[in-house]
Amino acid sequence: MARYFDVHPDNPQQRALTQVAEIITGGGLVAYPTDSGYALGCRLGNREGLERIRSIRKLGDKHHFTLVCSEFAQLGQYVQMDNDVFRAVKAATPGAYTFILRATRDAPKVMLQPKKKTVGVRVPTHTTALALLTTLGEPLMSTTLILPGEEHPMTDGWQVNDELGNLLDAVLDSGDCGLEPTTIVDLSEDGEMEITRYGAGDPTPFEE
Repeated sequence: MARYFDVHPDNPQQRALTQVAEIITGGGLVAYPTDSGYALGCRLGNREGLERIRSIRKLGDKHHFTLVCSEFAQLGQYVQMDNDVFRAVKAATPGAYTFILRATRDAPKVMLQPKKKTVGVRVPTHTTALALLTTLGEPLMSTTLILPGEEHPMTDGWQVNDELGNLLDAVLDSGDCGLEPTTIVDLSEDGEMEITRYGAGDPTPFEE
């Protein structure tokens, strides 16, 4: 069963964040709140953690997993961006967007889209998510917690714990969570912008 951590939305308790980070570094799978619903996350390169996510969400190998980062400056290590893409992503970061980009060699191979060698990246605005990422000291391999057959992410920590607690190692709940998933923008093809999912992020800057 998952350990359940209930923290303050504006000032999440560091002791709880440290414990959740330790669970992640120890190979655990956690559910945590973001500005775009709950997400599932595990440590960089954790193959077993990704397989557990695939099982929970019934995902195929074409699904784009996301590197959730604490700041824009981290993105360049994991994805390739030319000047135009760099400016577009920076202008929309942090925010409710996931950007699909070609991966660098530092991106965990286990999470790359097999044929295109691409990966999703995002920087949330959610206080608790950012505090967890800062405590962890590295990005999380992650995906929005949308259950099979559903269109919207789970948004209540207690419900996540009730329904999925036996499949997770920790649930982090700060009582506040976005209701819509991110807007996904594919920038992996040179000079092209394709919105593959409309969500919480304003699509206007990326509509050609």
